Formats: sequence, C-alpha cells, structure tokens
Amino acid sequence: MAPYEALYGRKYRTPLCWTELGEDKLVGPELVKQTEEKVKLIKTNLKSASDRHKSYADLKRKDIEYEVREKVFLMGSPWKKVLRFGRKGKLSPTFIGPSEVIEHVGLGAYRLALPPELDKIHNVFHVSILRRYRLDPSHVISMEEIKKQLDSTYEEEPMRILAREIKKL
Repeated sequence: MAPYEALYGRKYRTPLCWTELGEDKLVGPELVKQTEEKVKLIKTNLKSASDRHKSYADLKRKDIEYEVREKVFLMGSPWKKVLRFGRKGKLSPTFIGPSEVIEHVGLGAYRLALPPELDKIHNVFHVSILRRYRLDPSHVISMEEIKKQLDSTYEEEPMRILAREIKKL
C-alpha cells in the first residue's frame, strides 16, 4: 500500500474529488488508534521479510578463520578509479601480498605484517577483504638476469616449446 494509505487508513484524494468528501467531522482518537495499528502491521511485515532475507543469506555465509603466521592476500582496490597503493584504474592490483597474519584482534579482524611501502596504512583488516594464500611452485617465475650489451641489445632465448606441429605436404 502507499505510505499515505498506511498512515491515514484511506486512499489519497486529489483536489478533483474534494467535493465528494462526505466527512464533515474529524475523528481524533480513532484515527490515532488506526494509525498505530497500521504502523504495527507494517513493522511486523518488515521484520518477517528481513528474517526471510537473512535466512537465505545465512545459507551461503561461511565463517573464515586464519591461523597466526599464515599467509593471506589483501584486497587492493575494491573501488574503481580510486588511487590505491600507487596505481590507478585498470592497472591497480586486485590483491596485494602475500602478508603474514600477526594476531587475531577481534571478531573477524586480523593484524597483518605489511611490507614497508604500505606503512601508512593501518594494519588491522576485516576477514572479508582477506584471501587465503596457497603456495603453488608452478606459479613462481624465476627471474634470470638479462645480459645487457653496451649497445642496449639483448639475446632472446625461448624458455620452453609449448606446442609442436609437423605439416606433411
């Protein structure tokens, strides 16, 4: 129902239908009592809807716990076009780290050991912006030195052959 109808217990009348208004007297206590009943009804309906939404959301919710000395990633920039951690826009990192968990501060809050370039940021973060770090040796890329010549050229060497195909004519 419309807010006006819920508050006053009748439909809103435009100035076009004021002439059809048959009520000459204003009922005070009855109008207040009806309004209070409508407000109670609206509150109970809102509460039941809120409880229903919460029960659906709780089905997908899981509590995440991290141990001390465990490695986690920190979410870099949840907001677009905001300068965070030195880069802006598309090139800003999604996750920063890994960082080590120093201590469990409160309910869902952890203190991290941040690198020196992030020393201006408070080091306590909520669990919702942390992601678990799983070490995978295949993701680690060894950085070999590039031998640079005096004329600023270098020799390219393939790391591995990904696919091979022999064409027979």
